[in-house]
Amino acid sequence: MAKVTGLEGVVAGETDIGLVDGEKGYLVYRGYWAKELAVSKSYEEVAYLLWYGHLPNESELAKLKREMAEAREMPEYLCQMIDLLPASVPLMLVLQNAVAALGEKGSATWPPSLQQGIRLTAVLPTIIAYRYRRLKGLEPVKPDITLGHAANYLYMLSGNAPEEAHVKALSAYLILCMEHGMNASTFAARVVLSTESDICAAIGGAIGAMKGPLHGGAPFEVISMLEEIGTVDRAEAWIRNVLDNKGKIMGFGHRIYKTKDPRAEALKIATQEMIGKDPSFDVAIEVEHIAIALLEEYKPGRRLFTNVEFYAAAILRALELDPEVFTPTFTSGRIVGWTAHLMEQAAINRIFRPQSVYTGPMPETEA
Repeated sequence: MAKVTGLEGVVAGETDIGLVDGEKGYLVYRGYWAKELAVSKSYEEVAYLLWYGHLPNESELAKLKREMAEAREMPEYLCQMIDLLPASVPLMLVLQNAVAALGEKGSATWPPSLQQGIRLTAVLPTIIAYRYRRLKGLEPVKPDITLGHAANYLYMLSGNAPEEAHVKALSAYLILCMEHGMNASTFAARVVLSTESDICAAIGGAIGAMKGPLHGGAPFEVISMLEEIGTVDRAEAWIRNVLDNKGKIMGFGHRIYKTKDPRAEALKIATQEMIGKDPSFDVAIEVEHIAIALLEEYKPGRRLFTNVEFYAAAILRALELDPEVFTPTFTSGRIVGWTAHLMEQAAINRIFRPQSVYTGPMPETEA
């Protein structure tokens, strides 16, 4: 029997939600190019698409916006619980604990409902912003029901009304975070739910998977690289030095995509059109060109292109978000895909029970 580790190449199910084709560079959300949705639609519109299977009309969108705005408020017991957690507890573990605590009796049911998924999606940014501001010694900012999802998140983090360009850039980023096939966290969520556990337990499992640096690795390493390079005239020498020493150029190459990452393409457009010209962004553009050429020179045929983290770094840097909230912010986008997958799993549920190959010793005597 051929040895397969990490379920590489194994089909674990069928889905109508999203398509990831690494060879062709495709990312599709229910029949739409994700990169086009990211620069033309709002967070709520794309969330509706993933949850309901079609883009909303005016009344459907208004209803979803109202539902999400009303679900942003954190219950008092959750605020108290978060305040009792030591400052040393990482924010992703705070999210995991908070989501588990939201599974109080009556909401932890089987099968899960989409309303439960909408509630978790709406409240997650509030949890992130609440914890973040507490750690910084700042008073938490209550959600503003008059703002859209992305705008409200920026408002709760900073306490200031966000610029429209920043809202659009963050919305594009969150949309491109929403769905990416049967990735580790989505698979983890579906496995937990397949036992007929509840949605909060399943999302908690997904957050646990997202916390790992091999999956939810934040783009702050790209930011550190760009800051170290500093100026365009330093880029080639800096990159050659890293490659000569067998180092890794952050923000390039992807396990799935063997051509340009479509998410990176969309974020590049979002950054250029919505953030505008910025000296640090100009450096990023030039670093991209130089790095791709040098990677082909040093590693011919490997097809190492810019990945989503490179331009995510540009956007998050322009938005002046603290690196501490990078992975939680990614999570607040991906929860839409998780909850869509959980609804799909519940509809056709069968418990996941893969086999393993035993490689240990056998007893010396016959059974």
